[in-house]
Amino acid sequence: MYYERTIEQTLRNISDTFPVLLLTGPRQVGKTTLLTKMADKNRKIVSLDNPTIRALARQEPELFLQRYAPPVLIDEVQYAPVLFDYIKVHVDKHKNNGDFWITGSQTFHLMKKVTESLAGRVGVARLLGLSNSEITGKRYPEFKVDPAVLLPRMDDTPPMSLMQVYERIFKGSMPRLYEQEKLDRSGYYESYLETYISRDIKDLSQVADETAFLNFIGIVAARTATNVNYDALANEAGVSAPTAKHWLSVLVSSGIVALIQPYSNNALKRVVKAPRMYFLDTGLCAYLTRWSSPEVLEKGAMDGQFFETWVVSEVFKSYINNGKRPPLYFYRDSNRKEIDLIIHEDGMVNPIEVKKGAAPKEAIKNFSVLEPIEREPSEKDVFEGTAHLKTKIGTGAVICMASDLLPIDKKNWYIPAWII
Repeated sequence: MYYERTIEQTLRNISDTFPVLLLTGPRQVGKTTLLTKMADKNRKIVSLDNPTIRALARQEPELFLQRYAPPVLIDEVQYAPVLFDYIKVHVDKHKNNGDFWITGSQTFHLMKKVTESLAGRVGVARLLGLSNSEITGKRYPEFKVDPAVLLPRMDDTPPMSLMQVYERIFKGSMPRLYEQEKLDRSGYYESYLETYISRDIKDLSQVADETAFLNFIGIVAARTATNVNYDALANEAGVSAPTAKHWLSVLVSSGIVALIQPYSNNALKRVVKAPRMYFLDTGLCAYLTRWSSPEVLEKGAMDGQFFETWVVSEVFKSYINNGKRPPLYFYRDSNRKEIDLIIHEDGMVNPIEVKKGAAPKEAIKNFSVLEPIEREPSEKDVFEGTAHLKTKIGTGAVICMASDLLPIDKKNWYIPAWII
């Protein structure tokens, strides 16, 4: 079974605008499947996973492009970066939009090479695992805290029970697990990790000790939905803090982990500066932290962390899958007051709390810490050069297991997690 992807229209727009479309993302999220579905019968499809074809692309790139002349889809292009210079020559000569569709998993090195060779000629999009709305066949636009937009979803989206949510959390977002229902989940994730480390990580970065790196991934998984502490990660993994920072950047660049940055405004004091980290596939995270079933996970010590990770990853994916950069932040200060998520867009912030309960009380109590950002800066602030940018506080939300979209007060709403 094939699941339609939200990003498809974004990809068509890029192909109509740029000679080269580059689709990046982690392994096995469906990049090749998606572009193959979109390709018309005139577009050649070739994968550099094939060692013979890969050798031709590396050793005879000009001959390769004669054999696979545009329009063409080149899969796993990172295995022959020499092609970029020849693609540039072809693009500058022919100037046909949509000639090259290329995919790659190793985002950091791939983007560096693209920036050097194809600047101004390539449109870049990123694909992550299936979102909940894609699994249910809805393909919603990016998430906004707007009751008028969200209300129609209540009639359009099948409601989910708490256990159904944790079953989805436990299973994760990899398309293959949904397309092949009988596939063994544990075997799949074991194979995924072996492939990721043996192929991507060896090429992506100087990771000398693969066993230590696998251990590090497990440590990060156990800390999902927490603030990054490089010293703590380093101590637990038995590596240096710079190594821990580098390895975490590898997980981010390869699409395994997302870092949400702290919200900052000169009107807010004592704000914690460390980012917060989230696994983007809760199934992989649950596998790494050795939870044996959705039922055990829901009753376990990390139930809240996993619920928050799932919600944040769904909001994050809703932007990525619509071809947009996620405008997501969080708040934490030295008094330990926190706001799980802040959407900052168009001069407005929307504070969001994520709670597992059905109608969690006092969930919005920390939203008041943002009030200083709405005030006009004082003359003293202006004189001292510390004036803040006045920002409007919009509708707030508690994303939880509510059975309906309900107002908490005039400014804040309960939002069922399953309508994201």
